Amino acid sequence: MSTSLIMSGAFAAPDPETCQTMSEVRAGVDEIDRLLAPLIARRQRYMDAAARIKPDRGAVRDEARIAQVLDNVRRHSAEAGLSFAIAEPVWRAMMEACIAYEFEAFDALRGARSQRGG
Repeated sequence: MSTSLIMSGAFAAPDPETCQTMSEVRAGVDEIDRLLAPLIARRQRYMDAAARIKPDRGAVRDEARIAQVLDNVRRHSAEAGLSFAIAEPVWRAMMEACIAYEFEAFDALRGARSQRGG
């Protein structure tokens, strides 16, 4: 899925401001979820790349990078009109899930036994 669809504003569901029924609201939410899934899948593939590129398991969790991502999220949220009270916990949860995934990918690539000393 290309991000150009998202950027063009070409949505099948009505704009939130024009929704008259919960069915329309839910259709809009479902459409957003459908558009988010391929973007998150692409993010996951970057975690696969990170697991392949990082030199050691200790590099998987990078607190400085987490802070940088949250700074970016704060800025992008403000630009998009998204409440940071919604954005921050969503991104934190996504980052934690991605970090856990990256640990698994790192271990799978190198063999968990050799990395954990077992």
